[in-house]
Amino acid sequence: MISVFELICEVEPATKPDLREVRHQIGVMSRLATGFLIPDNHIGRATVSSIAVAHEVELMGGRAVACINARDRNTLGFRRDLLTAAAYGVREFLFVYGDRPESGARSDDLTVRVMLDEARSFSTRHADAEFRVGVTTRLAPVPSWKLKADTLFVQVVHEIDDLAAWRDTIAYDGPVYAGVMVFATAAMARKLSSDVPQLAAPPSTIEALERDPTAGIKLAVDTVLALRETPGFAGAHLIPVRKYREVAASLERALSRTPLDQT
Repeated sequence: MISVFELICEVEPATKPDLREVRHQIGVMSRLATGFLIPDNHIGRATVSSIAVAHEVELMGGRAVACINARDRNTLGFRRDLLTAAAYGVREFLFVYGDRPESGARSDDLTVRVMLDEARSFSTRHADAEFRVGVTTRLAPVPSWKLKADTLFVQVVHEIDDLAAWRDTIAYDGPVYAGVMVFATAAMARKLSSDVPQLAAPPSTIEALERDPTAGIKLAVDTVLALRETPGFAGAHLIPVRKYREVAASLERALSRTPLDQT
């Protein structure tokens, strides 16, 4: 069993020029989180720059992972982002392809693989800006180029047995974080399942939410606790959405009995 199980909490990003709610999320979750993942134009909506928010997190004493998507930028724009991150001291990234945007067209100039190569090249040229880069994967064979990333983030999966079976097939020495999503309501679970099929909630989860609106929180907490008993995972990538207060309280109660840090 690993000695420290990490909890990387995803922040609900700011869609207005006001970071008070972001700061509040960080303050609430910082008692539990070992790091914060900052989305980039979350689900196709314009948000405050993930690099700017990651810098804010680090000013508050937290560890930040800035998400960068290929969808919204060309190579020149991505190089600008790397320069900006280096100037602000942001060193950890998650590179993703990006969901379909709500407005405008998708840029086809970048891929995750190109971004990974660009970041490595940048770090070679600028020794004081060594970036740590993560990529995402589903429960499928991982391409060899993704195995060169520093971390792997597994997309949300609901069955621990499926995760464990997949992990046994992957020869990878870096940290692997499994996605855990909090479904706030049955309606949200249905909509997400329709809009993003790879994040589809099991029918049992939707039924549980219909009986008890707090069921999504309990299921997420139980999944986090089960994950730390599962070999091969460095931690959980927790997506609490708007339920971060309730999730924090529930996790604190659970972890007061069995802390994340184990020896």
